[in-house]
Amino acid sequence: MEKTEQIWLDGQFVPWERAQVHVLTHTLHYGLGVFEGIRCYEDKNGRPNIFRLKEHIRRLFDSAHILGIKIPFPQTVIETACVETIKVNRLRSGYLRPLVFLGDGEMGLAAVHNPVRVAIAAWPWGAYLGEEGVQRGVRLRTSSFQRMHVNTFMTKAKAVGNYVNSILAAVEARQAGFDEAMMLDTDGYVAECSGENLFIVRNGVVKTPPLTSVLEGITRASVLALLESMGVPWREERFTRDETYIADEVFMTGTAAEVTPVREIDGRVIGEGRPGPVTRALQERFRAVVRGEIQAYRDWLTPVD
Repeated sequence: MEKTEQIWLDGQFVPWERAQVHVLTHTLHYGLGVFEGIRCYEDKNGRPNIFRLKEHIRRLFDSAHILGIKIPFPQTVIETACVETIKVNRLRSGYLRPLVFLGDGEMGLAAVHNPVRVAIAAWPWGAYLGEEGVQRGVRLRTSSFQRMHVNTFMTKAKAVGNYVNSILAAVEARQAGFDEAMMLDTDGYVAECSGENLFIVRNGVVKTPPLTSVLEGITRASVLALLESMGVPWREERFTRDETYIADEVFMTGTAAEVTPVREIDGRVIGEGRPGPVTRALQERFRAVVRGEIQAYRDWLTPVD
């Protein structure tokens, strides 16, 4: 991670090194907190724009509401703080991380009345799975860890503690020599990857698991809108892991991953072993959108300057 200068913490900017918390911070011990990952892109004119900022901050507030956390700032203040965090750190592009967490005070599982704190950091960040992965495609392994059941955790919340599930899957895959993990739900159907939504293409139709099985990804929703505009048929539908093996194309979406092709799953080559035409077309269109080159999607971009 490349350090920047300032982090927004509880309503004011502090130097990167001073953005610290007490060792007895409640969320550090118990994982009750929510966060977002947001991208800022440099447009065709060299100006920074934050991608789908309002949708991300709405999900941050929705996640907090699900967990019973009241954020001590209105949504508009957090949106403005995100813009100012990019600006004060003089970034043209990069990654934003808003985090809502419970501070120190009481300890214990039911000690939920500690102060609610909010931090927003930003730093430069390139391709999450590497430029080679974006160009050639990545290799997935089906995880031995299931994607948590909807009645076990609050799966619609982008919650801090939920990501232990993802970390176990991601580390297992990487230790086995793969780039990422593909996770199944508790019924054995494909859910998502450790930090990305998953799509398959077969016979010209794009399929992705329904929202009952996955986090409601903002890049996922953006890609579905782009598929619609491109005239590519798509549907939300459960599918099994062996259906991914025989797909013509597989790709992942996410704020960090953007649109990343998959060339292999569990040792099976997908399609021709390289990004297919639908994936390539989506990558190109998505890149044009985030650079502000398509007027129809300018409202997805929040200008920083």
